[in-house]
Amino acid sequence: MPELPEVETICRGLRPMLVGRDLIRVTARRADLRIPLPSDLAARLEGRRVERIDRRAKYILIRLDDSTVLIVHLGMSGRLAIAPTPPPSLDPHDHVIFELAGGARLIYRDPRRFGLITLATESELESHPLLHHLGVDPLAVAFDGGHLSALFKGRRTPIKAALLDQRVIAGLGNIYACESLFRARVSPFRLAASVAGRRAERLAGAIRSVLEEAIAAGGSSLRDYVQASGELGYFQLRLAVYGCAGQPCPGCDCGGTIRRIVQGGRSTFYCRHRQR
Repeated sequence: MPELPEVETICRGLRPMLVGRDLIRVTARRADLRIPLPSDLAARLEGRRVERIDRRAKYILIRLDDSTVLIVHLGMSGRLAIAPTPPPSLDPHDHVIFELAGGARLIYRDPRRFGLITLATESELESHPLLHHLGVDPLAVAFDGGHLSALFKGRRTPIKAALLDQRVIAGLGNIYACESLFRARVSPFRLAASVAGRRAERLAGAIRSVLEEAIAAGGSSLRDYVQASGELGYFQLRLAVYGCAGQPCPGCDCGGTIRRIVQGGRSTFYCRHRQR
């Protein structure tokens, strides 16, 4: 599933192509994805101008000139990509086509259909069922060790599970949780409540630096993810632990090897010598 860096990279790639342009035609080639598409999707979008594109956790928010917000989640295999008009041909999994004034199309492709597209208004966003429960954005200015300590206070779950709880930290997924814990030298088994003080400062700094480096690299292309331009991200070439089970621990002389375990149904990669 695309995580925060991949979604942020897509937003940054879409802005120069979409902001200030009108949507002249919207075609839904099926009635639903993970949830039904709005029945009035085309009627509400056609003729509207894109004013801004931003992100809340892993949701892409395309804001229009009448305060309508197009909410997109990519699910496991969704893509948003710019294509010329007309494209050579449409793929069977190209489910929604947004035609832009002046040429080009924005195509939503999703082979597994675990993503979603829906609509809201600006005034509805804070209380929207998809968004109201989301926690702090790890790239927010206020996100630091003190904030992290407060979020984890009293939590008796393993720190890895706490990092993946979208009600606590919004947008952080499995790849970057593993990488951040490794960089901060924090064991994935450690109780979240024990991550405080200097340990919380290290972890907050590691989360921010890992995410910023991944965004700069265009995200991680492990399966289906590509950027809005169709290019692959390449942060996967820098992964220290994720997917590296059995390899020597990188960057230190602890003599350990990277292990893989399953926590909460998700793979965790770590070094038991380095991470305490």
